[in-house]
Amino acid sequence: MLAENYITSSCKIDGGAVFKDGQRIFENKGVEVNDFLLLIYQHFHLNYPKFYKMDNLSKLGWLASEILIKDSFKKDNYQPEVVGVVLANSNSSLDDDIKYFDSVKDIASPSLFVYTLPNIVIGEICIRNHFKGEHAFFIQDNFDATFIVQQVKYLLDNNILKACICGWVDVLEQDYKASLFLVEKQKSENLLSFLAENMDNIFKDS
Repeated sequence: MLAENYITSSCKIDGGAVFKDGQRIFENKGVEVNDFLLLIYQHFHLNYPKFYKMDNLSKLGWLASEILIKDSFKKDNYQPEVVGVVLANSNSSLDDDIKYFDSVKDIASPSLFVYTLPNIVIGEICIRNHFKGEHAFFIQDNFDATFIVQQVKYLLDNNILKACICGWVDVLEQDYKASLFLVEKQKSENLLSFLAENMDNIFKDS
């Protein structure tokens, strides 16, 4: 019998607010996305100088992952090879592609070119936390919780991973949304089962 998988933590950044496990923990509306991401970084007293070099997609995903696993994930319980990341969005790296295209008109920017792949955000998360497990980034028209559950469940049920950060990270100009889930094989009456319905409810709730 396959072990059941559970959502042990969730984090959402959307509409000028940050939510951890359904609770609003930070809010600052009416500022541009780059300023908002910096305010989050400062508010939670994060210390990672590389943050300032990241593009907005990586900043958003990295911040959501930091808040997701803080006080919720015991990394020492896992080998780096069994912790993975599976993400999706609808705009790929278009936010950076546009900026890079504009830079080419003058002098092409290597610092922008580095981020013209959507899976770079996964690299930033994995480098920070030394995660070395399976990872993937998918492009979807809309958040497809059923698809994400299928992908992650396969990895967990076949013991390829024992824990996985999964969900949605998307930025295009001033539109942004991150909704991440930490999934583990950790049974508890207080945890939500790793089901598409539960993911959708968290993703849509505000």
